[in-house]
Amino acid sequence: MVVAPATQNPAGGVMTRELATLLRTLRQSRALAAKEDIAEVAAILSPASREAVRLGDDCAAIPDGDGYLLLASEGFQDSFVRAMPWFAGYCGVMVNVSDIAAMGGRPTAVVDALWSDTSEAAASILAGLHNGADAYGVPVVGGHTNMRSSHNSLSVAILGRARHLLTSFDARPDEVLIAAIDLRGRWHDPHPFWDASSSLRGVEGAARLRGDIELLPSIAEDGLSRAAKDISMAGLLGTALMLAECSGVGMTIALDDIPRPKSAPMERWLSAFPSYGYLLTARPDDAEEIMARFHGRDIAAAVIGRCDSTLRLDVIWDGEKETYWDLAQTPLMGFAP
Repeated sequence: MVVAPATQNPAGGVMTRELATLLRTLRQSRALAAKEDIAEVAAILSPASREAVRLGDDCAAIPDGDGYLLLASEGFQDSFVRAMPWFAGYCGVMVNVSDIAAMGGRPTAVVDALWSDTSEAAASILAGLHNGADAYGVPVVGGHTNMRSSHNSLSVAILGRARHLLTSFDARPDEVLIAAIDLRGRWHDPHPFWDASSSLRGVEGAARLRGDIELLPSIAEDGLSRAAKDISMAGLLGTALMLAECSGVGMTIALDDIPRPKSAPMERWLSAFPSYGYLLTARPDDAEEIMARFHGRDIAAAVIGRCDSTLRLDVIWDGEKETYWDLAQTPLMGFAP
């Protein structure tokens, strides 16, 4: 990977070194390394026809009549499920619904596969799953359960439908990059989870969550955007990198323009996995309308960058510029056009 060296100058040398250190730390994260592992999996499981289902999106989008069936799944490690069983169950619905929305779709139903070492552990996980399903209005319609296992693990799959897709493959040079993130949340220490969802209760809380999710398919159906991803465990820059790679574009992102809680340090925020966080690209003329829709629901949204044809993800902070990743030199997932 070719990375721009720190530039020394009297006005910004210290900041340039700070930016270079920040980006190096983010590049070396386990979460980003997990995205590189996707290339090995894809080499084995790649579908015979990538025209029907393209690898690299938040969901598989299967053409079906006048729209698309959307299919996705998420799995949770034993350490997380043991430490936070109720929240793991809740996340099983929450993160899958986010994937469906990121594709411009609406969720239909979920199924789960649960392994636990006791019925008590299973009950807490299933309670979280049930609460998440209620909150987002997505029924749990089946699954697999083993309460006599040696470990506690959870996997949840979701089915949805989209009329018009938002994809990872349709960002274009000269489009702007918009970040929309719900800042009305809290950390789940010591984890990098920014949770603006699970504390909402009752009819009003569910209505807010469902209305917020509805923004994404509405934006797609109104033709305001064609490309989006939800911000994943790879963080905001890692998610932008995946979007850039799949679309065959470069991006320049200004860190100071990213919506961020006042109390959140930059490094931690760029590593965060928000319960509601999306990146979208759009024509400059459509950006204000997109942001106004998020603002209308009290969700922070801002133009944080622009797409170009460089195949680099460049980052600007306090007037200094560094290259985070050069896709021409080092692919991430290997899903370039």
